[in-house]
Amino acid sequence: MSQPVLYDVDGNVAVITMNRPEALNAMSAEMLDTLHVRASEAATNPDIRCVVITGAGRGFCAGGDVKGMAAPAPAGGGSGGGGLVSRVDVLRQQEEVSRLLYEMPKPTIAMVNGVAAGAGMSVALAADIRVASDQARFATAFARVGFSGDFGGTWLLQRLVGPARARELYFLADILGADEALRLGLVSRVVPHDSLMAETMALARRLASGPTLAYGRMKENFAFGATSTFSDALTKEAENMIASAATADHRNAAVAFVEKREPTFQGR
Repeated sequence: MSQPVLYDVDGNVAVITMNRPEALNAMSAEMLDTLHVRASEAATNPDIRCVVITGAGRGFCAGGDVKGMAAPAPAGGGSGGGGLVSRVDVLRQQEEVSRLLYEMPKPTIAMVNGVAAGAGMSVALAADIRVASDQARFATAFARVGFSGDFGGTWLLQRLVGPARARELYFLADILGADEALRLGLVSRVVPHDSLMAETMALARRLASGPTLAYGRMKENFAFGATSTFSDALTKEAENMIASAATADHRNAAVAFVEKREPTFQGR
């Protein structure tokens, strides 16, 4: 039996691959549990300086495993797995993969090779950068199966395209092509399908060689600023600038700038 999630390391880049290609990487319970574990490993490993998440085969991730949801309920009724509070706790734990992609103190990239729907789209939105194949497709999809949405999609999408457009995309669940996703700001760039891996990994290696500590503080600034006042955001920026100034990376880069050479960042 194949592993539901693959984890590979290329230099300082970790590549997390959702691996149910026969189901367009629809999220089984095992996949969701493993995704959280792998994302946690990448987030806490100091040797990993950039994280890429993608899907095997033709799709990024088709979202939840709807076929599994449509299976007959366990004897005695209900959906199994304990009461409402218990099921909420389980789903919230699985959703941690989105939080980790959004908050871990290193750059994250979603390499969208095909369909990204429902929770799969939400996970892609949680990454810092989305590189899409010209064959990629996006859909919130939740309304099609009577769901309200999870994995942070509502929070993330309205910050990318605005509240009104985000609600329309959730209510109607229309499918967006790669070019439309680029026009709306859902993705950072669209590349030919055959060069998706090469271009994404080139970007990941570039980020992995950059000022990791500064990237982490940039991400903290963005996350804090999304829900704070402008004044408080200025304070957070000031705190992180002073902390960045104390790093060896900053001092070495400042010398390199004066000497007109490229700096080398070591994450210290």
